[in-house]
Amino acid sequence: MKRQDFYFDLPKELIAQDPLTDRSDSKLLVLNKSTGEITHNKFYKITQYLQKGDCLVLNNTKVIPARLIGERVSETEPEKTGAKVELLLLKRRENNIWEVLVKPGKKARPGMIIQFGNGLLTAKILEVVEEGNRLVQFFYQGIFEEILDKLGQMPLPPYITHELKDRNRYQTVYAKYEGSAAAPTAGLHFTEELLEEIKTMGVTIATVTLHVGLGTFRPVKEENILDHHMHTEHYQILEKEAEKINTTKRNKGRIICVGTTSCRTVEAAADESGIVQAGSGDTNIFIYPGYQFRVLDCLITNFHLPESTLLMLVSALAGREQVLEAYREAVKEKYRFFSFGDAMFIV
Repeated sequence: MKRQDFYFDLPKELIAQDPLTDRSDSKLLVLNKSTGEITHNKFYKITQYLQKGDCLVLNNTKVIPARLIGERVSETEPEKTGAKVELLLLKRRENNIWEVLVKPGKKARPGMIIQFGNGLLTAKILEVVEEGNRLVQFFYQGIFEEILDKLGQMPLPPYITHELKDRNRYQTVYAKYEGSAAAPTAGLHFTEELLEEIKTMGVTIATVTLHVGLGTFRPVKEENILDHHMHTEHYQILEKEAEKINTTKRNKGRIICVGTTSCRTVEAAADESGIVQAGSGDTNIFIYPGYQFRVLDCLITNFHLPESTLLMLVSALAGREQVLEAYREAVKEKYRFFSFGDAMFIV
């Protein structure tokens, strides 16, 4: 299977730069994976496609302000600061040790010191790890999360060209556990009122946690997609949440994952018979056409980048040709694409 098989042409003006004022007012494209039929609606009317006995699976991870801009400090002359350095926090390894992406990366050698907020926070590069990322150790006084909240910026994707005015718009309304370098964006369409309406219908809501890393969004560079290496991401599923999903399956209800991150979590945590196991772990599951889903029945998702692993996952569920046809229809109807864009419901 070739990377180019998942290419589509997208006019630049359809890349959403800002979230809508009302989260649930986005467009909704509904794709029937069995027939290929496409219908258009609004997201707040998603209840029309849900039914009693369904289980909606949400990823309750919370994005941290993971982008830090600092200055390189001379080890011999601490008062002399150098060029600007940007760190992007990817994954916490231990208390004060993080895996990060450094820009510019070529000069980021072990031993290098970077200072943030006039010394409020200092980082020392320890070693180079996979994909050229670095392990760094942070030094500070006080509580790391509070310092990060003060100094850090939201790590918006590179196709969003300006800073977000309200940080909360890059969080879901149900975000709970901090640790993501990117938002599970399919969940951004839900309001608390809409979730209450869905619960009232008799739909079970289950939560899982997968801390989203930037590897998920990296374009596939290899010509043969099977040569692509997925980064690991940490997940956790509580016993009571696994039971909600498993009970729904036993009762022949539909498992509807909100976003590719929820999908990858339940699929990674399921055994051979499709029973979701509670617990925590790391996953680098890569879902592409030919994959047999063990848990998921339906998917609520955004529109993804060409040639991305996310587009491949969606194609595994609904078929590559049908998905690309739906994308062509979305372009024609001027849907908004990517993180702050419109939604798709594959039923």
